[in-house]
Amino acid sequence: MKYIDKLASIRKEMKEKGVDAYIIPSSDPHISEYLPERYKCIAWTSGFTGSAGTLAITQDFAGLWTDSRYFVQANEQLSGTGFELVKLQVQGKAEYATWLSKTLKKGDTVAFDGNLASVAVAQAVQTELEPLGIQVNGHLDLLEAIWENRPELPTEKAYLLDVNTTGQSTKDKISTVKSKLKDKRADVHFVSSLDDLAWILNIRGNDVHCNPVVLGFLLIQEDKNTLFIGSGKLSSADISTLKDSGVEVADYQGAFEAIKQLKGEHILLDPKRTCFAIYDSVPENIEILEDMNPSTSLKSIKNKVEVDHTRHAMIKDGVALTKFFKWVEENVASGKLSEISIAEKLQALRATSEGFVDISFDTIAGYKAHGALPHYKATESSNSVLKPEGLLLVDSGGQYLDGTTDITRVISLGQIIPEEKTDYTIVLKGTIEGSQAVFPTGTRGYSIDAITRRPIWETMRNYGHGTGHGVGFFLNVHEGPQTFNMAAIDIPVEEGMITSIEPGLYREGHYGIRIENLVLSKKVESNQFGDFMDFETLTVCYIDTALVDKSLLDQKHIDWLNQYNGWVFEKLSPKLDEGEKAWLKEKTKAI
Repeated sequence: MKYIDKLASIRKEMKEKGVDAYIIPSSDPHISEYLPERYKCIAWTSGFTGSAGTLAITQDFAGLWTDSRYFVQANEQLSGTGFELVKLQVQGKAEYATWLSKTLKKGDTVAFDGNLASVAVAQAVQTELEPLGIQVNGHLDLLEAIWENRPELPTEKAYLLDVNTTGQSTKDKISTVKSKLKDKRADVHFVSSLDDLAWILNIRGNDVHCNPVVLGFLLIQEDKNTLFIGSGKLSSADISTLKDSGVEVADYQGAFEAIKQLKGEHILLDPKRTCFAIYDSVPENIEILEDMNPSTSLKSIKNKVEVDHTRHAMIKDGVALTKFFKWVEENVASGKLSEISIAEKLQALRATSEGFVDISFDTIAGYKAHGALPHYKATESSNSVLKPEGLLLVDSGGQYLDGTTDITRVISLGQIIPEEKTDYTIVLKGTIEGSQAVFPTGTRGYSIDAITRRPIWETMRNYGHGTGHGVGFFLNVHEGPQTFNMAAIDIPVEEGMITSIEPGLYREGHYGIRIENLVLSKKVESNQFGDFMDFETLTVCYIDTALVDKSLLDQKHIDWLNQYNGWVFEKLSPKLDEGEKAWLKEKTKAI
C-alpha cells in the first residue's frame, strides 16, 4: 500500500469514527526513542524514518512536526506521500496541538492511541484543546485495522547481568528505589521505560535495534515487586535469580489489568516516560504523583565498576576505529568505498572485540553534503561513493558487555578548501572548551552548552542540536536526565555522569563537521568557594590534525590537542600491529 493510500485509509477510519483530527506520536507503550518494528507507526504511515516527530492528520491537511535535525531528511522522505513537513520552532514542544487549536472548532474531536502517547503529551493536547470545547479521545488506535501484516512483538531471549558487571545487585537497587519512593510518600511505583527497567533488574535483551533492552513493565509495591515480560523470554534460572531478589515474573499483557486492580494510596508515575493508557487505568481512589522515575537519576551516576568497565570498552572501540580510519585512508582512491560499505566495515571491526554485542545506533557515515545532515543514514538510493577529496563525517558507537560508546570524527580525504579547515578548527575549539570546563557543583547542562558554544558563537556561527546527552552503561546511547543544550532544564551535572560533548557546524549541500567525545564528570577540588568539578575524557580515538588551522587556536587548545592525541597513542599502541602503530604515531604527532 502506498503512503498516499494509507493516508486515505486513515481519513476514512476517522470519518467513520467521528474523528476530526488524529495524532500519531513516535513512541510505544514504553515511551521509547528507538522502537520495535511493531510500533514504527510514523515510518509505516508516512515513510519518515527519523527517531523524533509527530503526525497530525485532518481531512484537509497531514503534517509531520519535527525538529531541525530532520528537516532535509523529512522533505526527501515525505515527497509524494500526502504529508508535509512542519518545522518545529522548539524541539520537543507539542506545537501541533497549538495548530489544531487554530484549525478545529468547538465540538470537534481529536484522537490518539493512548498506548503511544506519554502522559505529558496527552496532557499538553488536553490543556490546549479542551478549554476550547474540542473533545480529546486518548484511546483510539486507527492503524490496527488497516496495517496488514503488522509485525508482532519481538520474541528474542532476555538475560541477566551479574553484579561483577553492574557493580550493584538488583536487590540493592530496588531497596534504593524504595527509599526514594518513601521520601516522596509513594507506596506504589510503575516503571514503563525500558532502560529504567533494565537498570533496576540488571536485565538486558534484544527487543529494540541497537538498544540492549527487553519489553517489560515493573510494578514496585511495599510488599512485592512484579516484572511483566513476554512468556518464554527468561530462562528458568534467571526467573529463579529474580525471585531471590524479590521479583516475581508475570505475563507482559497482564500489566494493564494489574494497574486497574491496584490497592494503595499513592502511585508514582513519570509523566514523560509512562503512556497515557497506563495513567488512565489507575483507579480513581489512588492519588497519582507525577515525578521523574527515581531510577533515571540513579542510573545516570555510574558506580566505580561501571566506570572502570567503560574505560576498557573505550580502548576496544578506539582500536577498531584506528583500524577503520587507516583502512579508509588506504583504500579511498580505489573508488570502491561507499557510505554503506564503510559503515559495514566499521561494524565488522568492532565485532572482533571481546564482549561486542551490537552497534549502539545506526552509523552515520556522511560524505561531503551528507555530513550536513546530523541524523543521516545512507540508503541504496542516497549511498555516495567516496573519493580522495572532501570531508567524511562518521558518527558511530558500540554496545559492549562492559560499556556503551558514541563518537564522531571528521577526516580529510584530500583537496580540502580553507573554509573547511576554518569550520573544523572552530568546532574543535568548542569541543576543547567543553572538555576543559571547570564548574561549581550544581551547574546545569545549559551552562556547559554555553561554554562549548562560546568560541563558535564568537565567529557568528551556530548549530541547531544540543551539545551533549547522557550515555548509559551497556544501555541506551541516549540517556537522561542530564543534557547539555540551550533549554533551561533544571538537572545538575553530577559526579559520575557520562555525557557527550559534540558541537558541530553544517553547511547544507556542502559538508558537515562534528567532533564528539564522551566525558565523565568528576569532583576536582573543594575550597572556601565551594566544590568544583571537571571532566575526564573517556573516548580514545585520534583527532585529525590535518584539518586544523593552528593560527585559530590559542596555546591552551594546542596543548590540549597534543596531550589528548599523545594519550590516545599511549593507550592504543600496545593493541596494534607495527603498521597500525606507525600510522597512528603519525596521526597523533604534536602540532
